[in-house]
Amino acid sequence: MRAMDELAFRRRADAAMESLKQSLIEAEDDAEFEVEDQSGALHISFAEPPGRFVVSPNTPVRQIWISALSTSFKLSWNEDQNDFVLAKSGEGLKPLVSRLMNQQLESEAIDLD
Repeated sequence: MRAMDELAFRRRADAAMESLKQSLIEAEDDAEFEVEDQSGALHISFAEPPGRFVVSPNTPVRQIWISALSTSFKLSWNEDQNDFVLAKSGEGLKPLVSRLMNQQLESEAIDLD
């Protein structure tokens, strides 16, 4: 498999981030959190229990990184799934963010698919 060039990564990452942002905005009514787009990174803030997640593209390594629950999750592009995927679990971007948010909120209120 040849390495993805920067332009291809940016296109895929921008599309994935925009899709995630729209899903998060739609889900804001279902749970207590706020999403903000800050220079291309999504900041998801929780009031109760307090917390903050950051989802951001990391162009040099061609990954999307999620900082959540005191852990860093690094997702790489998976051609078969047509998504950024966490290798350890096989989860795509939205299912992973949904699971992490539900862990944070101690609920099953979030479904970003």
